[in-house]
Amino acid sequence: MHNRYGKLASWVYNLDKPVGRSFGDIEYYRQRLQNGPAGPILEPAVGNGRIFVPMLEAGFQMEGFDASNEMLDYCRRECQARNLSAGLTQQTFEEFSYEKSFAAIIVPAGSFQLVTDVASAGALLKRFHDQLSPNGRVIIDLDAIGGFLGPSGSVRHWVTEDGDLLTLTDHRLETNHISQTTLSSLRYEHWHSGRLMATELDLFELRWWGVHEFSLALREAGFTDVVVSGNYQHGKAPQKDDAIISFEARRP
Repeated sequence: MHNRYGKLASWVYNLDKPVGRSFGDIEYYRQRLQNGPAGPILEPAVGNGRIFVPMLEAGFQMEGFDASNEMLDYCRRECQARNLSAGLTQQTFEEFSYEKSFAAIIVPAGSFQLVTDVASAGALLKRFHDQLSPNGRVIIDLDAIGGFLGPSGSVRHWVTEDGDLLTLTDHRLETNHISQTTLSSLRYEHWHSGRLMATELDLFELRWWGVHEFSLALREAGFTDVVVSGNYQHGKAPQKDDAIISFEARRP
């Protein structure tokens, strides 16, 4: 699997999506989990803690993992700055393991779509199922297909606190309608006083899912009571212009 967040990619992500920045998802997860079964909540692909830290601040018992140690460093620093105790480990979707069970597993922001192989995605859902306590819930956000098939190519930039410039050039290399995947080239650059200090080139692959397709995948993994919601309005059927589709399901 591609999609490793290195030093520059993590730096850009933290500037673009700092801890606490909400797209409606932080409020949604708080509301959906506040009356759920008691117990720890796991966030795979926790990243810089954009959602993880506010959930801790709201009193939820959170644990998380990420494949990128650079991203975890941002998350740890944010927790330490707030005197929050957090269980964070460097693990991958393919190999994560915990001895405990969780009351809920949340995968916000389309992170599940980093898994582009269908069999691997199904195996991951089964691992989520097995890691939950009875009646535990999984909530997974997926980006709608419109975000994959729109215009390709962009250049974005951010200015750091020290006045340095970070740029991201995004170029789509392939859209595969059979495998339902896109492959993009992401070039990150760090500029200081007009001089290029560092660059990273990443291949970024994502998979889109149909609503019924993913609902069936959840049921195949053993989940029941699947609820599909559009744009963080629980129980509202997704509409064609919705950007985010949330799936919530229960382990019997």
